[in-house]
Amino acid sequence: MSARLALYDLTRPELIAQVEAWGLSPVHGARLWSSLYYEGRGSFEEMTDLPVRLRTRLMEEATIAPLPVAREQHSSDGFTRKYLLALADGRQIETVLMRYHGRTTACISSQVGCAMGCVFCATGQMGFTRHLSAAEIVGQVMHVDRTLRATATAPTAPALAEPRHDSPHHRHERLRNLVLMGMGEPLHNYDAVLRAVDILRDSNGLALGAKRITLSTVGVVPGIIRLADEGRPIHLAVSLHGATQAERAALVPAARAWPLDALMDACRYYVRKLERRIFVEWTLIDGKNDGPDQAHAVGALLRGLDVQVNLIPLNPTAGYAGVPGRSENAKRFQEILAEYALPSTVRQRRGIDIAAGCGQLAVAESV
Repeated sequence: MSARLALYDLTRPELIAQVEAWGLSPVHGARLWSSLYYEGRGSFEEMTDLPVRLRTRLMEEATIAPLPVAREQHSSDGFTRKYLLALADGRQIETVLMRYHGRTTACISSQVGCAMGCVFCATGQMGFTRHLSAAEIVGQVMHVDRTLRATATAPTAPALAEPRHDSPHHRHERLRNLVLMGMGEPLHNYDAVLRAVDILRDSNGLALGAKRITLSTVGVVPGIIRLADEGRPIHLAVSLHGATQAERAALVPAARAWPLDALMDACRYYVRKLERRIFVEWTLIDGKNDGPDQAHAVGALLRGLDVQVNLIPLNPTAGYAGVPGRSENAKRFQEILAEYALPSTVRQRRGIDIAAGCGQLAVAESV
């Protein structure tokens, strides 16, 4: 028996073309798309407004492929949930829902494990297992979307984010932001990740705005250049962590494949080509890269480039002995960056008690 067609793998034109190939009107294809994304329906049985012939074909040959929840954890901060989601082959990934007053963010994985090997990252410590498909990436976002819809119907649900008022079908807490900062290196899985982004941005579906999507990379130079050449409108965040090649390579082994000079050239190309700011991520590790000398080195490296520096206190992982930079060091780091006319923020820490923070996502091998 051939594999079932994963609907979350298809763009809207592809989905409509598939329905036409089954001998049905493209109108029904558009209606199916709306059921999947605009209405967030998770089973064919719920799609009672579709023709019986189409629903029968879908049940026989296609799958929505929802990702079952193997475990759900709620942080004591009251704003963070982490989901361990099961894949069809028995592998597992982690996805995080973060609430802030006025907005809701999903942190999504792009791979099972990661090949980049950043020493302070729990996912990097796992090693690489495989890429996720576009359907598996989209499926994480739709899981979060359905969670928000369900929360909106609960009588005790807190109103922590803005409801969506553009349609009576969408009077629920809306997913506002998407960050590809979970397990894996998104630019190592470029085609599937950007296909998923295109599906999620479709204005007739979930309609996530490009300015609300951020892709984070450790510095995969060919991917950065390709993003620029393709004119992708989403935000780019680059994990730096070291201001010299030797310092960076000690923390980010991928720097041996894509040295700092090549990375900076790629960043300059991206900014020049797209006329768009890059976010630079810097993990603050006490006594290692959070001192004034490091701050001046970062300032000199980035001076003149349109960037914003996000300072991220190290989150603990079992495989790395470093500790987070102290708040007074972060403040001094920001003051020095300001001397170089570089804006910066210190990232708010969320979900640390359930290992849902930046660099903490990981799962035990399940197959």
